[in-house]
Amino acid sequence: ELIQNQIRVGLSRMERVVRERMTTQDVEAITPQTLINIRPVVAAIKEFFGTSQLSQFMDQNNPLSGLTHKRRLSALGPGGLSRERAGLEVRDVHSSHYGRMCPIETPEGPNIGLIGSLSVYARVNPFGFIET
Repeated sequence: ELIQNQIRVGLSRMERVVRERMTTQDVEAITPQTLINIRPVVAAIKEFFGTSQLSQFMDQNNPLSGLTHKRRLSALGPGGLSRERAGLEVRDVHSSHYGRMCPIETPEGPNIGLIGSLSVYARVNPFGFIET
């Protein structure tokens, strides 16, 4: 959803540029190459992956660390919690985590309980729900 919103912003910027160019250029000389400039869309995507809290460089020290990094879950970021506002109830293990999230694998320090990992047989379905 977040990347979709960023692409929508980039496409609306590109649309504005195309409309502006259509009004200023001669009708007979207009070609798609002169009208369309993809830089706003590319800039929006680069901005998302460069500045978002949810975007990280993947840990690729070995295949196991890469797999662990891909199975990591986070309650932080846009639309989520912040480290300062998260209380003890949010950080505790809940009964609904059974079979879905590993209760042991969580970092120490301010992120404890806010970043976790999928359990062994859990996966995220196409709708974004964790199932076993």
